[in-house]
Amino acid sequence: MNNSQNFHAHTGLTLPPVGFGTYKLKGADGARSIHRAVSVGYRLLDSAYNYENEGTVGEGIRRVLDATDVTREDLIVQSKLPGRYQQADLARQTIEESLFRTGLDYLDLYLIHWPNPKQGLFVEAWNALRQARDEGLIRHIGVCNFLPEHLNELERQTGELPAVNQIELHPRFPQIEALEFHHRKGIITQAWSPLLRGGVLDAPEVTAISESHGCTPGQVVLAWHRQRGSLAIPKAQSEDRQKENFASQNIVLTAEELSSITNLGRPDGRMKGQNPAEYEEF
Repeated sequence: MNNSQNFHAHTGLTLPPVGFGTYKLKGADGARSIHRAVSVGYRLLDSAYNYENEGTVGEGIRRVLDATDVTREDLIVQSKLPGRYQQADLARQTIEESLFRTGLDYLDLYLIHWPNPKQGLFVEAWNALRQARDEGLIRHIGVCNFLPEHLNELERQTGELPAVNQIELHPRFPQIEALEFHHRKGIITQAWSPLLRGGVLDAPEVTAISESHGCTPGQVVLAWHRQRGSLAIPKAQSEDRQKENFASQNIVLTAEELSSITNLGRPDGRMKGQNPAEYEEF
């Protein structure tokens, strides 16, 4: 892997070019899948309290540490605070619960899952994350699905911006303005649903590029993410698909190819219409 492709935040946090999503990976099968993913080379593992699989992630990590030369310090484990626990005391308990579930001494990155602006508690939650970081429970803090207005509010009230903002980003919703805003502020952009659950892989623009590069459509889209400055976190259970996604780091698209994929975007491109200005997730 070319480490020059790593992502860097204003806080000093460095993340690899591609992560591994664990959504819907549960139980023994999920733990085996996580073990395989780390063996393939993934080092960033994404989970969430609401995925109800933090225990599976922890078990997968323990299997990795027992069976390979990978160390805990080699891994970046991240989870997320759900909207129903944004009050300061509840946020603190939830972070502790995430640690208990994973069985880890610390989490590398903890994110607020959604801003839930109608509640008006995301600044309170942010301060709880800051305190937990300062006490060593988590190493770095960030958010998900925050709009620039929410990020500006965090900075205005606390003087601190997140290291990461994980947002819905894929060729149907390329988030041009958000990427530019994050870049100016030194915020790493992570992309959830980076392949739109396969929904863009048969687009003629994507298949033509895949044929010219001798790779899969999925690899083309993941290369598009990386080159635009978006850290994709695809999920894959099988080892073959994990290897395929990981190998996308070796693909380099031209400026014209990048533009042709970006042009697939549309104003209503969100997968489920979840606008963070209004959507509430608990």
